[in-house]
Amino acid sequence: MSAVEIEGLSAGYRGTTVLSEISAGIGDGGWLGVIGPNGSGKSTLLKAMLGLVRHTGRVRVDGRSVSGLRQRDRAKLLGYAPQLPQLPVGMTVTDYVLLGRTPHLGPLGREGARDLDIVTEVLERLDLLGFARRELSELSGGERQRAVLARALAQRTGVLLLDEPTTGLDVGHAQALLDLVDELRRERGTTVVTTLHDLTMAGQYAEHLLLLDTGRVSTEGSPHEVLTAELLGRRYAARVSILPLPDGSPVVAPTRSVVSGRE
Repeated sequence: MSAVEIEGLSAGYRGTTVLSEISAGIGDGGWLGVIGPNGSGKSTLLKAMLGLVRHTGRVRVDGRSVSGLRQRDRAKLLGYAPQLPQLPVGMTVTDYVLLGRTPHLGPLGREGARDLDIVTEVLERLDLLGFARRELSELSGGERQRAVLARALAQRTGVLLLDEPTTGLDVGHAQALLDLVDELRRERGTTVVTTLHDLTMAGQYAEHLLLLDTGRVSTEGSPHEVLTAELLGRRYAARVSILPLPDGSPVVAPTRSVVSGRE
């Protein structure tokens, strides 16, 4: 179980500031959903938390500063599934997912039976066992996305950072993926931070939402506090209605504009 603290985090590229003074906290086993319009800095936030981009401010996991850790130790704490990964050429799905076990390997760097068992379990739970011997280049976009998540899950970290994990997935596989992440959170106390374009799914799965706009925190709170027609209309320049599901979770539904003279 791992609590995450983000304090005054600012980051950017080539002298351009993308994020400014982001602060947030996620308790043990919590789920933070990061939402916002395109270009608001969602992916940059995850990269800054990992130390992949220059930043100021602090990120702590269980009170330990992430920036002060060696890469290997950082990989034991934080699992990361990028939205646009660079996949090795000629590598099978199994070998790729095994890379997630690298931080845990001994001095000889050889995986053992337990590592293979973990990979098999992850592939099975992500409906990828039938693709285990296939090369990554033979997979569809959605299948590759699941393989990327599988590698992150194989790390068995206390914190999972997932950048648009449902990109390219049909609704069934998207639900299955988020259900699995939710199961891991409940079973093992895994703390989850996801960026999501799908606001309805963000509201159904995340306990707390952080709405970014132009690199700053616009609003944060529960899904009911953040997913309002007025707030989303202003930040996304969109027409939406908020509809309740039977369990009370919000559905964000786009509404069509009325065309003058149309019957």
